[in-house]
Amino acid sequence: MTFVVTDNCIKCKYTDCVEVCPVDCFYEGEDMLVIHPDECIDCGVCVPECPADAIFADTDAEATQHWLDVNAKHAETWPNILSTKDPMPDHETMDGMKNKFGQFFSSKPFEEDM
Repeated sequence: MTFVVTDNCIKCKYTDCVEVCPVDCFYEGEDMLVIHPDECIDCGVCVPECPADAIFADTDAEATQHWLDVNAKHAETWPNILSTKDPMPDHETMDGMKNKFGQFFSSKPFEEDM
């Protein structure tokens, strides 16, 4: 079992989960975070820390194979995130919106503003 970040993280990107992760297995994309499934130790401490309720065990109905694939693929190319940041500007509007993946997901890695 591992934990995965799902649809509701998109365009919210709260980072409270990053602060509590004992193995630093979160990776940052342009508009969401993912968990590297091979690095996750299945402790679950990130789950209650996510204000968007976007983290689930891969055995949970919310965490389909699709989300495990998304997390695994992008954790290989996105940069590791080690500290908290402010959520995205429209996080209050986007939190809870359904089916964000098809409309808003970006496969681009996070890049610091220059």
